[in-house]
Amino acid sequence: MSARRVAITGIGVLAPGGVGTKNFWSLLSEGRTATRAITFFDASSFRSRVAAEIDFDPELHGLSPQEIRRMDRAAQFAVVAAREALGDSGLEFADLDPYRTGVTVGSAVGATMGLDTEYRTVSDGGRLDLVDHTYAVPHLYDYLVPSSFAAEVAWATGAQGPATVVSTGCTSGIDSVGHAVELIREGSADVMIAGSSDAPISPITMACFDAIKATTPRQDSPETASRPFDNTRNGFVLGEGSAFFVLEELGAAQARGAHIYAEIAGYATRSNAYHMTGLRPDGAEMAEAIRVAMAEARLNAEDIDYINAHGSGTKQNDRHETAAFKKSLGDHAYATPVSSIKSMVGHSLGAIGSIEIAASALAMEHHVVPPTANLHTPDPECDLDYVPVTAREQRTDAVLTVGSGFGGFQSAMVLARPERSEA
Repeated sequence: MSARRVAITGIGVLAPGGVGTKNFWSLLSEGRTATRAITFFDASSFRSRVAAEIDFDPELHGLSPQEIRRMDRAAQFAVVAAREALGDSGLEFADLDPYRTGVTVGSAVGATMGLDTEYRTVSDGGRLDLVDHTYAVPHLYDYLVPSSFAAEVAWATGAQGPATVVSTGCTSGIDSVGHAVELIREGSADVMIAGSSDAPISPITMACFDAIKATTPRQDSPETASRPFDNTRNGFVLGEGSAFFVLEELGAAQARGAHIYAEIAGYATRSNAYHMTGLRPDGAEMAEAIRVAMAEARLNAEDIDYINAHGSGTKQNDRHETAAFKKSLGDHAYATPVSSIKSMVGHSLGAIGSIEIAASALAMEHHVVPPTANLHTPDPECDLDYVPVTAREQRTDAVLTVGSGFGGFQSAMVLARPERSEA
């Protein structure tokens, strides 16, 4: 029996620069950046003092005072994005079998902001060695356990099928969607609400990345601080956000006349088993993930019309994935446009993989390849077509999106028009 095919029929996005899928795509297609000086806390003592923050009012976006009190910021993002995706899909939840509808949520750092705030509270700003737990919020356990994210999304949508959290560092956003696809393919679910969420812009996260000099120290021009593939780059810009999708079995989606953004035609993940933060320069593990994802999609290198890169803005990463594209696509890598949306929305850790899937699907929807902003002085070792500064009109029938995460995780996903996969 052939495996069931999976389609994206709903998208919801919260990203720096604007809440909602429409605002997200407007920012990308116009090549605007949402990076700025940190406003969430006093960052004057930090090496890196820029981030891509979201101007988010949870009450304005439909969360009740009780939900706001109970949920960490990242969980709030997840619920709002999931609700948008469900509304966009046109599905009537009352018509679904709740036990055949599941949830997967990706997150790298869980309830970072909530835990950071509560530690400062119970320790009296870090002055108490023996903390006073009586000052903690009643829902502190939910902050500690990332599974609460999946529970919140399930409660918000009424899904009573499989509910899972996937945490694989910065590939969590791809891997959570990939896991959901497998559940539908194997017949464990018919509909999945899948995506990821992270809100890591807090003192503890900034301190961790400062320590390893992974984030940019560029403070003079925050809007141009994220510079993937540019020879003047000096680290990534931390971001936050969430993206969720409604995934359905393709035949059922077509039967109900759903709008289909794309089919998730192929997915694979690999580990380099090499170093917690380091990457092999030849990009072999990412290339292998790409090769397997394309094989699963039954597409050749020449079929890939656009690559949505990880493009974090570190020399190590940019050169690593450039090598991976050449190794997996051969000469076609030089003819394929590549871009990094992190140049505009920063790096939201576990959330960014789903946000980049959304960008890939919308690129197919609008026949526009989003640009790599701030790319003015290309790195000579990154010699592919990185779509600098300005978006490009181009028909895209198959898109490759990739992710690379601490721990050695390398993931790849292929989105295609259903008719392209059938051909």
